[in-house]
Amino acid sequence: MATVHDFSANTIDGKTKKLSAFKGKALLIVNTASQCGFTPQFKGLEELQQKYGARGFAVLGFPCNQFGAQEPGSEKEIASFCETGYGVSFPMFAKVDVNGNEAHPLYRHLKSAAPGALGTEAIKWNFTKFLVGKDGAVIKRYAPNSDPLSIAPDIETQLSQT
Repeated sequence: MATVHDFSANTIDGKTKKLSAFKGKALLIVNTASQCGFTPQFKGLEELQQKYGARGFAVLGFPCNQFGAQEPGSEKEIASFCETGYGVSFPMFAKVDVNGNEAHPLYRHLKSAAPGALGTEAIKWNFTKFLVGKDGAVIKRYAPNSDPLSIAPDIETQLSQT
């Protein structure tokens, strides 16, 4: 069975990154957008990164323009927005589709491993979050309106496991 570590994705600066580089870390994978009502969640996501990063945790941001065209910018514009607007230090990746025929393979895996409400696999909106264990297994899906800081206890649980 595949794990998150079996996938690669392009970083926001155009380099291919194997997600196996994150083996041994708990991850929170999030589809993001710069012009969404949930965009202020970047602040909470960065707080999680700052609080837990040194303990083996990383947020991974995947910009997506599939919901209300709320991520229309180029990768360079997205990177600048995240850095200057929210001080984002966690890895950001190139824009991806999360639904449909062109969905990134990572997102196909995440949706299959942790279906949403009523068993639907589709991502409903920006800032859907997936918690991934240190072994690359998908643990849980969180709704777009879930405050990132409310996920802290689940992150703590993952970090305390050997």
